[in-house]
Amino acid sequence: MKIDILAIGVHPDDVELSCTGTLLKHISLGKKVGILDLTLGELGTRGSAELRTKEAMAAAKIQGVAFRKQLQLKDGFFENNEASQRAIIEVIRESQPEIILCNAISDRHPDHGRAAQLTADACFYSGLVKIETLHNGSKQTAWRPKAVYHYIQDQYIKPDFVVDVTEFRDKKHEAIMAFSSQFYDPNSKEAETPISGKDFLDIVDAKMMICGRSIGVKYAEGFTASRYIGVKDLFDLL
Repeated sequence: MKIDILAIGVHPDDVELSCTGTLLKHISLGKKVGILDLTLGELGTRGSAELRTKEAMAAAKIQGVAFRKQLQLKDGFFENNEASQRAIIEVIRESQPEIILCNAISDRHPDHGRAAQLTADACFYSGLVKIETLHNGSKQTAWRPKAVYHYIQDQYIKPDFVVDVTEFRDKKHEAIMAFSSQFYDPNSKEAETPISGKDFLDIVDAKMMICGRSIGVKYAEGFTASRYIGVKDLFDLL
């Protein structure tokens, strides 16, 4: 299936926490969106790989994405190597996205920055015709996304651009809370984590409000880019 945007997260819920408002906005504009989880998040303190997969698929349904795939790389111990790159390349070539959204270039969780580099490398190599990959027994065509943008996660990074997601704040909350094992539940008997507190969604909102304030809107999501962002004319920046 040819899509417009592929959002990649190393853990289930990375995408929901960081860029779901942007995905929802573009889906509302008629764009096709897919999600790729690199791992099942099996090292997470709360829940299990099986439960988080069920939650991930429920979140995907809420968002209305075209597909959600999970590669099952080793949580915490995946490597930026040929095998990992080829697994991502196969999904990129199958879905042919124009834009990739992926993990923060640096963050509190060491998996995030490592996944950011892994994804960026895979996007480049996906465009090399001499790297051959197969899908359902057929040779895939080389494909390189036109842009790779990194969303911002736990630690603050000054964004290169922000996207107004004010209209989609409530739906973003709904998608996040599909991961009920990970977030606030007064009846949960599992250990507390940095994201399971009662005020965590307030923190998510606060980050969006900081980004939104810079462009005069209520909520926005921020992204960084490793290359210059080109525009056709200055009015694209208004």
